[in-house]
Amino acid sequence: MEVTAKDRLQVEEQVEQMLSGLGSEVSLCDLGLELSKPATLRKNVTYIVCAVVFNDQEEVLMVQEAKHDCYKQWYLPAGRVEVGESLEEALRREVREEAGFDCQPITLLLIQEQGPQWIRFIFLARITGGSIKTLKAADQESLQASWWNRQSSLALRGRDILRLIEYGLKYHRNPWHPITLPLDISCRHIVQRLLLVFVGAEKQIWILLIRAPTPHLPTAAALKTHAMTWAANMVVQEALPSSYYDYEVNTLGVISLQHNGRQHGKTDGVCFNTVVALVPDRVPRDEDGLEVKWPVPVTPPPVENPRYVWMEVQEPALREKLLQETQNPSLLPIHSLY
Repeated sequence: MEVTAKDRLQVEEQVEQMLSGLGSEVSLCDLGLELSKPATLRKNVTYIVCAVVFNDQEEVLMVQEAKHDCYKQWYLPAGRVEVGESLEEALRREVREEAGFDCQPITLLLIQEQGPQWIRFIFLARITGGSIKTLKAADQESLQASWWNRQSSLALRGRDILRLIEYGLKYHRNPWHPITLPLDISCRHIVQRLLLVFVGAEKQIWILLIRAPTPHLPTAAALKTHAMTWAANMVVQEALPSSYYDYEVNTLGVISLQHNGRQHGKTDGVCFNTVVALVPDRVPRDEDGLEVKWPVPVTPPPVENPRYVWMEVQEPALREKLLQETQNPSLLPIHSLY
């Protein structure tokens, strides 16, 4: 049974809203829930927030560590999200405690993860008040804060922040994805909602859907043994088992994310609304080293599981948007540190 015209319209409206940055409640999880436990801070998940803040001279705000294992080394303002906090509340608290400033998050720059048990949310932020922390105010949170011109010598706690600073500088100079801040929508588990698309040879666009109770975008729980984006692979494995190894499952980026965090153990989860492309995985050269030109499939691989169905996008403007996002994504990146 194909998708009805009414269902197609509803799905296309949902996708339009999703692409505009809006979220929706996770009323059900289609895959992996039996292997996932509710996200609970301090028990099975750790969220880190990190702030990239520039002044008018494009110097970056740094804090000098007070912790014994990295004493006097410098790092970006960062720390763990506490029970009952939203991600933005945690960011404001960390910047105030470690650097002395009040700040306003501008956008998420990057998400890094080591599976659902450890996720770091890197924000670009701006100063809105306060004054820089000096050695006179040193405490267990930090010794002091300073602006760094990125050229002078500085004893860094870790070189990983250099990449984060470059991401921030790139966005500060030329924003390359829409402003993306957490949506205040609760979620119990850590899940990935998939806008999983296939682009045909003639630039047609198909979206993979779950049929029941009404056709909708698949939602899959993250597993602690895998990268968070492995949820997309689980969906493809279940829907297209015979074709799975002939295709790459590429999570292109995050459109939006949903988090509330106010009820410990009940709303500590995160829903990542993502664009995923199913792309033929073809070897570029044969065994003799000669270049092989593979034809682009006209239609997506057949669905083998009756739970799923492909829906071809009919609305021209939506088709163009999805084609643009698959060819030149302007999405919040998510990187696995596995």
